[in-house]
Amino acid sequence: MFLAIYSAAFARFDGVADNNQKACCITNPVPLTPEIKERIGVCWHRTKGVSIFCRIKYYQFVRYGVKVLAKWWMVRAGDNNELLPIWQSKDIISIGWQALGDARKYSSREALIQRANQIYSEEKPGTRIQWASQVWKFSNEITINDRIITYEKDSREYLIGTATGEYEYNPSVHAYYPNIIQVKWDKKRLSRDILSQGAKNSLGAISTVFRVDDWGSEFETLLEGKVVNVKSDPDDNDPEFNNEDFVQQAKSMVEDAIDRLDPWQMQDLVAGILQAMGYQVRVSPKGPDGGVDILAHKDAFGFEQPIIKVQVKHRNDKSSAPEIQQLLGANPMGGSCIFVATGGFKTTAVKVAQQNDVKLLDLTGLADLVTNWYESLPSETKALIPMKKIYIPFR
Repeated sequence: MFLAIYSAAFARFDGVADNNQKACCITNPVPLTPEIKERIGVCWHRTKGVSIFCRIKYYQFVRYGVKVLAKWWMVRAGDNNELLPIWQSKDIISIGWQALGDARKYSSREALIQRANQIYSEEKPGTRIQWASQVWKFSNEITINDRIITYEKDSREYLIGTATGEYEYNPSVHAYYPNIIQVKWDKKRLSRDILSQGAKNSLGAISTVFRVDDWGSEFETLLEGKVVNVKSDPDDNDPEFNNEDFVQQAKSMVEDAIDRLDPWQMQDLVAGILQAMGYQVRVSPKGPDGGVDILAHKDAFGFEQPIIKVQVKHRNDKSSAPEIQQLLGANPMGGSCIFVATGGFKTTAVKVAQQNDVKLLDLTGLADLVTNWYESLPSETKALIPMKKIYIPFR
């Protein structure tokens, strides 16, 4: 697998940078008007003279005030995008860890971690810290006017919005994801395919909530319909980076490589996976295929059960229930069915598949099979997606 680490470089200014809090303590600032204070969401307190604590990462001091570049956050909509419908209908983002309760009752990140240690005592210490830190970021560091990004797997598109409210804890909206922030979603979405490789890598991290400020200007440029000038990837200075992020970024890169194949190459890829599993395969030639792209069987003549019939759809649109039914009705009757759709499946299609024992594979599932069976793939199939295996320590 091709693995790479990219994260935001931390900017330092006149004062002390706190890398754990992702904030700056700045002494002797220029005067700020009430309007500027409200706009950037500064939290004020005084210690030994005049000091300011800001949950804002970048500052540009000018003669008459402060210009703050927007913070950009990636927030994942559950493990399988299951939260997207409610996010869009209610104009919110939300995260879980409901057992921690209202995050506003904790005076510090350390207090939240201490509580997580008690509640999630069966989890690894690093996992407990990571979970508590994400809740702290969500509740204390996302502020009004921050930009929010989330990813829809089926369409391979990013949704972009703007935070319009402060953090709240509201189990009535969702019992399992009660940590909520109001968001106004933009109408325009961005395809993952048009992003630079560096942006794709950074957005592929596995964490639920994380900063992606370094790619904010790229998103703004793309939202304006302009062409992005690809920049070099930022240095890795993120102390919270972990091996799980590393692996998730690699998986995202495998998905990208698969998605770049044309429909005929995709068909050959699926056939190659079945060959790696020990099946004999017959791939339909270009043209009408009667609803079956690939036939797979254990013996050379195709007599031995099970006989597997496969339909492959490589497109952005979700596959429908009638397409599943067409595969079920195609010859040979009674064969086991696999339906591959890189654009995902409509809800009705999933129901029909479950009722008829049809195995469904989306882009993520296909990428998992490629990585699991890569060493056994035929050489011509490997040539479609050249990859290199590397090892990283897990502790």
